[in-house]
Amino acid sequence: MHLKIRLFAALTATFLAAGAHADLVFTDDSGREVRLPEPARRIVALAPHIAETLFAAGAGSRVVGTVDYSDYPPAAKQLPRVGGYSRIDLEAIVALKPDLVIAWESGNNMAQADKLRGLGLTVYISQPNRMEDVARQLERYGQLAGTSAVADAEARRFRERLAALQAANAGKPKVRAFYQIWKAPLTTVGGPQIISDAIRLCGGDNVFGHLKQMAPKVTLEAVIEADPEAIIATGMGDAKPEWLHDWDKWKNMTAVRRDNLFHINPDIMQRHTPRILDGTTKLCAHLDVARSRRPK
Repeated sequence: MHLKIRLFAALTATFLAAGAHADLVFTDDSGREVRLPEPARRIVALAPHIAETLFAAGAGSRVVGTVDYSDYPPAAKQLPRVGGYSRIDLEAIVALKPDLVIAWESGNNMAQADKLRGLGLTVYISQPNRMEDVARQLERYGQLAGTSAVADAEARRFRERLAALQAANAGKPKVRAFYQIWKAPLTTVGGPQIISDAIRLCGGDNVFGHLKQMAPKVTLEAVIEADPEAIIATGMGDAKPEWLHDWDKWKNMTAVRRDNLFHINPDIMQRHTPRILDGTTKLCAHLDVARSRRPK
């Protein structure tokens, strides 16, 4: 009898030990270990691109809150808001009782992310800096939310489209490009930013790619001195920003002289989501136009 009791106790201990180690364990993009007892059921997304990617990964029904400007897919517009991506409302997040908060390392306030951890919430930090990272994020979000079947299929489609774009643009002559996010202050993208990766894919050379900041501010004089062959501006939506043609007065600049002033909707270029391939396709087409306008 005592032997049976000991055996039962040993089996019970083994079972409990196994259960104690059944947590889902991940390493986020900041290098921090993140544990979940089970796939997340209530997720707060602290950037528009995080919410969009969660929907693409099949986890849209598990997103219970997001930030201002989360407008894609349309269902994201109906979600409760917890502030803006650069300043979040901690109380609003806690009130939603999330079992997971996903934050954007270079866009959110990391001190606020630490405060969320201090309040007992589980926080996963995301920072996709390369095109391939979008596919990786889809897979990871699928793991976090238990929707890997959908997420993995979407990641495969993304990689297939990415490979086709890479093949189509391999070996093309370089185009020196200036990517303008905003006019005042004059803002561009640095080397670590995902848009620089898109420019490289298209056979472009970001004239400010040597800068280490994600979104560095530059001077008018620096742009003129760099003399880009193409200028790509975004602005606030589908409409070409009026300030794109502020460059027209600088007629000695190659991009102006050859009329290589282009526009891309920021929603498909500046969000780290599967739609960045749509933006990159347009970017590549713009750089092809710039190539076609070179003197014969």
